[in-house]
Amino acid sequence: MIKDIEKMRNIGISAHIDSGKTTLTERILYYTQKIHAIHEVRGKDGVGAKMDSMELERERGITISSASTNVEWKNHSINIIDTPGHVDFTVEVERSLRVLDGAILVLCSVGGVQSQSITVDRQMTRYKVPRIAFVNKCDRMGADPEKVTRQLRDKLNHNAVMMQIPIGLEENHQGIIDLIKMKAIYFEGEGGTMIREEEIPAHLIEKALEKRDIMLDAVSMFSDELMEAYLEDRVTEDLIYPAIRKGTLSLELTPVFMGSAFKNKGVQPLLDAVVKYLPSPLDVSNSALDLDENETEVILKAKNDLPMVLLAFKLDDTRFGQLTYVRIYQGGIKKGDEIFNRRTGRKVRVGRLIRMHADEMEDITTAGPGDIVAMFGIDCASGDTFTSPNINYSMTSMFVPTPVISLSILTKDNKSSENMAKAINRFSKEDPTFQSFVDPETNDTIIRGMGELHLDVYLERMRREYNVELETGPPQVAYRESIALSGTFNYTHKKQTGGAGQFGRVAGIMEPLHEGDFEFVDEIKGGVIPNEYIPSCKKGFEIAMNKGPLTGFPIVGIKITINDGAYHPVDSSDMAFQTASLSAFREVYNKCKPVILEPIMRVGVESPSEFQGAILGTINQRRGIIHSATEDNNFTVIEAEVPLSEMFGYSTVLRSSTQGKAEFTMEFSRYAKVPESIADELKKEFAEKQKSKK
Repeated sequence: MIKDIEKMRNIGISAHIDSGKTTLTERILYYTQKIHAIHEVRGKDGVGAKMDSMELERERGITISSASTNVEWKNHSINIIDTPGHVDFTVEVERSLRVLDGAILVLCSVGGVQSQSITVDRQMTRYKVPRIAFVNKCDRMGADPEKVTRQLRDKLNHNAVMMQIPIGLEENHQGIIDLIKMKAIYFEGEGGTMIREEEIPAHLIEKALEKRDIMLDAVSMFSDELMEAYLEDRVTEDLIYPAIRKGTLSLELTPVFMGSAFKNKGVQPLLDAVVKYLPSPLDVSNSALDLDENETEVILKAKNDLPMVLLAFKLDDTRFGQLTYVRIYQGGIKKGDEIFNRRTGRKVRVGRLIRMHADEMEDITTAGPGDIVAMFGIDCASGDTFTSPNINYSMTSMFVPTPVISLSILTKDNKSSENMAKAINRFSKEDPTFQSFVDPETNDTIIRGMGELHLDVYLERMRREYNVELETGPPQVAYRESIALSGTFNYTHKKQTGGAGQFGRVAGIMEPLHEGDFEFVDEIKGGVIPNEYIPSCKKGFEIAMNKGPLTGFPIVGIKITINDGAYHPVDSSDMAFQTASLSAFREVYNKCKPVILEPIMRVGVESPSEFQGAILGTINQRRGIIHSATEDNNFTVIEAEVPLSEMFGYSTVLRSSTQGKAEFTMEFSRYAKVPESIADELKKEFAEKQKSKK
């Protein structure tokens, strides 16, 4: 355990798919002597068979599950999490960013800021994660780090400042010029391990001075001392480093570094930047809620002598049992300690404490604040908080996007059914965006996820890891219902048959809600409905919204205000007011012009420009709205919004219309009203289902 918390870094490596971030992670492992040979992502040993340890990952050449490793660089301990780039596995990025203090945003020097880079950046902003940018693949045809830096400013609104400039690009990429030291840096020897510092080549001096001026101008905003020295022309390295760190930590500066991980150039200076500019656990503010003090916010301190607080952020089922990845925010933990799961209230003992290196493990006896480690044999769910026995804190969980696609699955025999239940139980524990339930009407098992690839990977894992023989039904879209107009309700529920009866009256307004799913406002005056029955009214409305009368899908975007009612001293009850609210909702709903909503996806397609017309055609055929088509070096990026129901099988269509040269990403954007013709079909389909049940 590193005693000096200031010398600890918890960083993530995030990027658009295929920007080379797993290769970059491999090189970091090589230069920090965690591995002793260079591995290639596309090779037989599959991302070193280290970071992408799942067979499926190696086959598809993508990262599915985030991998964790720990390295040491210049007497600093760095926990690194290599996260997936594909948008269907976005929760892996979410869960990593939730527990990380800083990040490296990897960008391809040809592709630049791509659709998934924007998603990842938005996630980093949500968790206030300081980042440095690494422009990779400077050895590729069409490489242009300056263009990428401009895109960081224009597309992501970053104050992106180049800390280096390249010495040559494409096949002439030889190294980098450090604008702080004003030295040319070359990477030589086996695997680029020998670093040679030279004077800047004569033909690049003018450009280096110009870029250094731009850099100093931006960085001096974060230090009065540097500003003064800059104006008086007496700038030193010791004044520049703290100013860059201050700007980075405040999220007001994004230092840009460059190189080619594949060609072993620029990785060591990037590691130096991680140590110099990204935060230690002491630089980041984390808080928990004190459950004994009405959920008052408590600031956690990265100190060893305080009660322990840790968050379980990822679960993994291994051949030795459940492995729980945890981030320690306060206090320390030892093998054999008793800790409490604050969600379940259960006491558990720490059996094995592990430091992870991708799929390899190193047993440790203690871990301290800021550490990311793993525990064996702890029964919990992703997002659970564990503490010492003497405190009752809970940390806020991460943001979990709502699944938008579902699929029915049928097993061929009983053995497969048992195995499928085990697989679903494990996957839904590991991944909060993978959900399942049994349809009470058809008795089918329904799984839900973020996209076709997401569900595809889980179905493939069921077949391989659990020997489940299964068949799948057609994918189903998660439609929603809502209202377009406001309406008033006044409903009396009255049932009187000898003895105690039921009585409750509710009156008020139902109106569309533009932000959020449901809002309940109580404007009852004069006690016409006693306070103890108000929660029952709310519950009645919520139950009514579970299933819409048009399609059977949930109702969203509703604001209910109750402003009148009546009760009976004997016959009123919780159930009476719940029933009154439920019936009031059903009565007024049809008067408010109900509409059907469908999920609209944000789609990004990247392809050689020669196929632009064909791609625009495929999007237009799918009721898509094209927002932009940007051409850059014979390469086109198309941004559009398309209904999810039209996107099934799109990858096959895209491949055949572009000779397999285009790729696309898709993520949920919003819900929007479906066209009348489709709404009529959905209503008809639902009515027929209801009829056949009767």
